[in-house]
This record gives sequence, C-alpha cells and structure tokens, in this order.
Amino acid sequence: MSQHTLTLLRFTYKKLKEKLTVSDSKKLFHEKFPYVIPGLYKRIVDEMLVELNLLNHQNEFTQDYLFCVGLTETFKELMKGYQPEKHLDLLFESLCSSTNFEAKEINEISKKSQKELKDKTSKDILKLLVEKRIFKNQTGAVTIAVAESKNQYNPTHGEIHIIGSGPGDISFLTNNARKALSRCTVWIGYKMYLDLIKSLKRSDQVLIESKLTEEKERCS
Repeated sequence: MSQHTLTLLRFTYKKLKEKLTVSDSKKLFHEKFPYVIPGLYKRIVDEMLVELNLLNHQNEFTQDYLFCVGLTETFKELMKGYQPEKHLDLLFESLCSSTNFEAKEINEISKKSQKELKDKTSKDILKLLVEKRIFKNQTGAVTIAVAESKNQYNPTHGEIHIIGSGPGDISFLTNNARKALSRCTVWIGYKMYLDLIKSLKRSDQVLIESKLTEEKERCS
C-alpha cells in the first residue's frame, strides 16, 4: 500500500468521525466516485451533497424511515436517464458516505418501509407518519411507535413503559427494567428481543411479538 493511499485512508477515517464541511464532503465524494458526471446530473449531485451535509449538522435531525424513503426515491427520480446506469449504485453510495450516512442502511430501511406501507390506506399512512420515529444520540438509537389498539386490554387506565432489554444476557437487565416488566399487563416488541427476557414473563401477562419494521401492527 502506497504512502498516498495510507494518507488518504487516514483522511477519510478522520473526516467520517467528525462533522464534515461541504468542501470535505465534495473532496471525499470525488475520491470515492472517480467518474465524470454529465452537466445536469453534476449540478443535482452538488445540490444533494450540500443538502445532506447540512442535514448531518442539524442536532434535531433523525434518520427515520421517512428520510430513507425520501432520499432513495428522490435519487431515483432525479437520476432517471443517467448513463451508464451501472454507476448509479456507486454514485448513491458515494453521496451517502461522503456526508456521514450509510447507503446500505438507508436502502434497507427504505425497502422495508415501502413494503410495510404498500397495502396501507392514506389514513393509515398519515397516522403512521406521526407515530413512528427514530431517536439517535452518541450512545445509540431507539425506534418508538405508539398507536391506538383495536383490542382493549385491562386496565383501561395505566402506564406505558419503554424498556431496553440490555446487551443480550438477561443478567444485565437492570432492576428498574425488571420492575417495569412485572407491572405490565401486555409485553409488545420485536420477537428476538422478547425472547431474551421471556423467562421473566408471568402466565397472566400477554405477549405480542413481531418482526422489524412492523411497529404499526404491534400496536394495533
């Protein structure tokens, strides 16, 4: 590996760990995407680089499923007619990585969310837009969705506990989490996470489990 390559790798790693300037993002983009971009598309790419860079600097910004669907679909629409078409995947990946976003993660969330919304009515979609959000900070992220249930569980007035299942081993579950679980009439969550703590469930507690991206179904 040449000294130039090592320097480039160090620069890339450093910038991905920091807040990037627009100039940084453009430099990284052209290092990752070495092809000539036709005039009109070049202007589109430059605008997207600037917008993504600005989003990355907003503390209140969350990379939720709406953002992922919007970004992937906007990119497809704006890049219609681009040649050679085989460069589009690398172009999207370069746009994302040069502005501190993960193209693979964004594409996965977009595909799952579009599949989830495919058979929904406009009323259901509007409700979902309000309900499902992803909150992120330096230590991690949490997805929260709250919806009115079709089935009424007792008691009619109660509490909602948002409980983290820990790093995987039930022995690491906090006392507060155990107490909250014992108070809940219904446990709702992603199956894999519920399986980790199922041994704590009593026979009188209801268990509702499902797959990732099915938050709406879990709540209804």
